[in-house]
Amino acid sequence: MKKKGKLRALVTLLVFLLCAGGLGYYAYLIIYGTGHDGDRSLKLGLDLAGGVSITYEASGNPTPEEMEDTRYKLQQRIENDLGEDTKTTEANVYLVGDDRITVEIPGVTDANAILDELGNPGDLYFIKHKDSAGNENYSYQSDLGRYGLNDGITIKKLKENGSIVLTGKEVSTATATYEEDRTTGAKQPVVQLSLTAEGTTAFAEATKEAFNADKDSIGIYYDGMFVSVPSVQNEITDGSAVINGMEDINEAEKLASYIRIGGLDVKLKELESQVVGAQLGSNALSTSFFAAAIGLGIVALFMIIAYLVPGFAAVLALFLYTEITISVLYLFDITLTLPGIAGIILSIGMAVDANVIIFSRIKEEIAAGKSVRGAIDDGFHKALSAIVDGNITTLIVAAVLGVIGTGTVKGFAITLALGVVLSMFSALVVTRQLLTSFFLLGVENPKAYGKSWKIKTFDFIGKKVIFMAVSVIIIVAGVGAMIFGAASQGKALNFSLEFLGGTSTTVNFKEDMTLAEIDEKVVPVVAEITGDNDIQVQKVNEGNGVIIKTKDLALEDREKLNEALEEKFGVTEADISSRNISSTISGEMRQQSIIAVLVAVFFVLLYIWFRFKDLRFAGSAVLALVHDVLVTLALYALARLSVGSAFIACILTIIGYSINDTIVVFDRIRENLHLLRKQDDESLAKLANESVTATLTRSLSTSFTTGVTVLMLLILGVSTIQEFALPLLVGVICGTYSSIFIATPLWYIFRTKIKSKHTGDVSSRAKKQPVRATKENKGLVV
Repeated sequence: MKKKGKLRALVTLLVFLLCAGGLGYYAYLIIYGTGHDGDRSLKLGLDLAGGVSITYEASGNPTPEEMEDTRYKLQQRIENDLGEDTKTTEANVYLVGDDRITVEIPGVTDANAILDELGNPGDLYFIKHKDSAGNENYSYQSDLGRYGLNDGITIKKLKENGSIVLTGKEVSTATATYEEDRTTGAKQPVVQLSLTAEGTTAFAEATKEAFNADKDSIGIYYDGMFVSVPSVQNEITDGSAVINGMEDINEAEKLASYIRIGGLDVKLKELESQVVGAQLGSNALSTSFFAAAIGLGIVALFMIIAYLVPGFAAVLALFLYTEITISVLYLFDITLTLPGIAGIILSIGMAVDANVIIFSRIKEEIAAGKSVRGAIDDGFHKALSAIVDGNITTLIVAAVLGVIGTGTVKGFAITLALGVVLSMFSALVVTRQLLTSFFLLGVENPKAYGKSWKIKTFDFIGKKVIFMAVSVIIIVAGVGAMIFGAASQGKALNFSLEFLGGTSTTVNFKEDMTLAEIDEKVVPVVAEITGDNDIQVQKVNEGNGVIIKTKDLALEDREKLNEALEEKFGVTEADISSRNISSTISGEMRQQSIIAVLVAVFFVLLYIWFRFKDLRFAGSAVLALVHDVLVTLALYALARLSVGSAFIACILTIIGYSINDTIVVFDRIRENLHLLRKQDDESLAKLANESVTATLTRSLSTSFTTGVTVLMLLILGVSTIQEFALPLLVGVICGTYSSIFIATPLWYIFRTKIKSKHTGDVSSRAKKQPVRATKENKGLVV
């Protein structure tokens, strides 16, 4: 039997090594080489690859069909008419809501020119082959491989010589369909056209003229190119025409779409735009990966020192987890953004949380006299509920971010959710198999599984007034800072563009300038171009970067500013990135922030109530979350940190992390309640103190592993990440503090002051079935 166990262990380790080695090589190719199809490895967002993003809003009340046609129109402009640079990128054009379209083009070199080009809608014209003098307007051009306007022929000239038969506005409908051939009976794809009354008259005259001229053609010209040049087979007088000769229905649908969108009268207004220099994105990617590697190394070292063999197994599982994460991002074509990398790095720190809970349980079971094998099984079993509950609440927060959040916040939500799911698999499956294999191979000495740290029980409940007073002082200080900010600067918090609207330009200068030099050299140049006297500048911690915030600038002014910066300071387009947000977007951002926090808190409250069957657990947990949010707001107010899109992700991540920590403590309290015979105030206080003490090492260990990865982001990350990392680091510390010193005392107050019909269930069962003190529950029976 022992031989079979060793054989199974060897097979398990061999399979693990093969999987880890194969996925490791695959992940290496994804990051540094090419993917399975030979293309660029990971799909990078604009903030990493550089490029342009613009969000339009359609005026009026366009129909869904008109919005889809407009989206397709923009997609075609990008693919066919914006130069070679865009043809090799993965441009993405998608609908947002009922009346908005977002265009994302990573990797382009002249992003401002693209913004300018996309702002001009394409037009559709039906053009006569020859003008009234018999001169050809267009011909087949072999060098292009398609029809094109002849030299000297322009749309303006065609309008002047009467060669424009129709515009898109004279076409009522254009539909791809099938028509039966009268000779063969076979069905062939065609485009069916219906014209307006005005168009019917003009088309009748033009088709009569073309038919009599030996069935000449009428070219269909859209957005600078001919999309079809059909010959006229007969005079068309009823305003209904058919274009045939299509290879398949897809070609017919494409032509019909060109004709429809050429006649659209949907006006688009720029709401938000972002231009990122490729050099800035490249630096962000490299520094973020470096921060991840350092954080991962520190976490691995800590786990091995703190938990010995289980820690080593967790480190192996953690590396596999990282490899799987990279592979999944690539295989499912998930766009990786800068906040997305932050989500991955944060999830690396949180990935060890489940392992820490399990290993703490294993050490407790060994200390209680269990065999190593029994301790391993019981440790995983007893830790399961806390792990599942904690991770589900984090997934709830990620889901709220994914649904309510936009842009980079959504990218953070995706990677955070992915990290949570994979970390559970890593801890509950991979780590368990590795740990069992090590045991079967002869690692049976209890000392190899770590020594249970004995911590003297502290009177958390007795000192609750002191801890709550500290929190109240911090929160009041934050409120005071917001009041002072509102009085002195006109705004309670340092709201960024996402909340106020405006234009932000980030420039990598050739020299490192002080703030005084920036005010002296750069600000006057910006003021002269923009006419804005309220210019805010901010130095970027890494490199020579400077962030310049101004009023909302039109595209023309943004281009002039870039040209002035290039001329005065010798920077290139790759060194400049910009973001423009309208007041419409900023107003919605403020509303979304409030809604996101309220929705997340509501669903977390609902889930805890469902799992613990006691509203007092849920109520105290949610109040602890409110405490964490208020303390984080106090940090934003006191340090005047920028409140932008990352603010939403930061607050919700803190909520998810804090509730995870609180649930571990509450799970231990719930477990110990079943062992408590008498539930008076003194007994409940003792139980609460012992439960918090029992989970204290886990709370501190998880805070360290999560905090150190966030700290690496703060030290090594780019400015965008640092704005997110500092409050998140404070949130991790605050979440640990509230779980220990706020949530549990609140539960005790609710439990002793608020009686419930359901609170006697555990107590009454305990009276009917008295629990005797044992080695495992010693100290819990009063």
